[in-house]
Amino acid sequence: MLKELFRFSMNDESSRPEPAVEPSGLPDHTRALAKLAEEFDRGTTLSAVPAVSAGPVVSERPLAPAFDQIYQTAALKPPRLNYSILKVSDMLNSHHLAAMSSDAKRCSLMMALEAAGVEVEDLLQDAVVRQRALNDFEDSQQAKLKELEAAKGAENRQIQAELDRLTNQYMSLIQANIDSVAREQDRFHAWQRTKQQEVQRIADAAAFCVPPGSAAANGGLSAVLERATALHK
Repeated sequence: MLKELFRFSMNDESSRPEPAVEPSGLPDHTRALAKLAEEFDRGTTLSAVPAVSAGPVVSERPLAPAFDQIYQTAALKPPRLNYSILKVSDMLNSHHLAAMSSDAKRCSLMMALEAAGVEVEDLLQDAVVRQRALNDFEDSQQAKLKELEAAKGAENRQIQAELDRLTNQYMSLIQANIDSVAREQDRFHAWQRTKQQEVQRIADAAAFCVPPGSAAANGGLSAVLERATALHK
């Protein structure tokens, strides 16, 4: 019996019983596991706790399916026992045994199992089957997680490339605007210099239109005009 038990815990695929196959070509347990995983992804198995956030609304990842569902959709289902390994766990965690030592708990458990006609080998086989079911489900979710990471990583790289392209495009437009303003500023400042030269040329010519020796001759155009106005009064 023990040899038969630990045969289930080996990784030799040839030791697994052949699963039933439906006309669709998929084994029963594969279809059930795929359906359970699909419900898990859609969030129909269990409702997620709603998140309260001031930011954008993001759909929460649903909680994992109940373990009973995982056991029942496994390739190798746990045997039907009156006392499963989970029942043993509940018994050991009972408050009636809380004060007992490990040896006392073991003796009490063995007495209860013997009285109920439960074989220890059956319980250990149940434990192996349940652990394998959990590991298989974990492996399937891990594979889907890796696929999601790869897909989202590729999407993020595409978004980043588009973001870089747009950033470069708009930075070029910003720089073009800055350069345009700088050119206009240079042209305006150059005109101001030529304007000063023109004003000085006019003022020099107007200075000769007033009597020599006038203080206006050494001033700007405004001083020349004021002197000229005073002379004509």
